[in-house]
Amino acid sequence: MNIGTAAARSGLPAKTIRYYEEIGLVRPDRRPNGYRQYRAEDVHKLIFLRRARSLGFSIEDCRQLLSLYDQNSRPSAETRALAAERIAEVEAKLRELTDLKSALIRLMQAADSGQEPDLRDLAGESLGASRDRRRA
Repeated sequence: MNIGTAAARSGLPAKTIRYYEEIGLVRPDRRPNGYRQYRAEDVHKLIFLRRARSLGFSIEDCRQLLSLYDQNSRPSAETRALAAERIAEVEAKLRELTDLKSALIRLMQAADSGQEPDLRDLAGESLGASRDRRRA
């Protein structure tokens, strides 16, 4: 498929796909006329990249995650270590998102009750204190 079709199927702009090719995240085949030829496997990688980037993973994180996919001959201990590292990062992001959600809920509740919302919650300044209040 051409880049336009790959873009439509992956949900990424063609410019982003070209960038990912330039930095080596995807490697489509080239036709004799020089046009890119994307396979279904390339589109799966592009979809993965779109999702991973939308979740805040860096380009380098994505490169490492894709290496798990690409290198079937990688020693299982190395694969496990890379996966465990990424799981720890995902869990940390989940904790941050949970804290942010709680702060937003508190802001909504304060606004609903006519109180002055504490905007420090969104900056994370009072998250530790609010966490301590929840435990009490």
